[in-house]
Amino acid sequence: MLAQFTVFPVGARESLSKEVAKVIDFIDRSGLPYTVTAMSTVVEGNWDEVMALIKKCHMSMKRSHGRIYTSIVIDDRKGAVRRLTGKVDDVEKILKRKLHR
Repeated sequence: MLAQFTVFPVGARESLSKEVAKVIDFIDRSGLPYTVTAMSTVVEGNWDEVMALIKKCHMSMKRSHGRIYTSIVIDDRKGAVRRLTGKVDDVEKILKRKLHR
């Protein structure tokens, strides 16, 4: 399963890098494959481990802020593995070139 998610405090200052870094640290330490982008993070794993990680990230942010916004998009394909990189690899094969990652 792939889960794309974003967690951030509502009503906080304009720059959120420090808050986001704390969440990314949880993700990095989880051992799950992931990709960080400027707008969200995509994590790959089974339902229980991914949802537990998202909950941990949300609750961590909630401890220091009164209002938290969490957005989750899930792509759950039976039997699929290595999708985090495999989906991009497939497109690169079709285009016959490497994409920016």
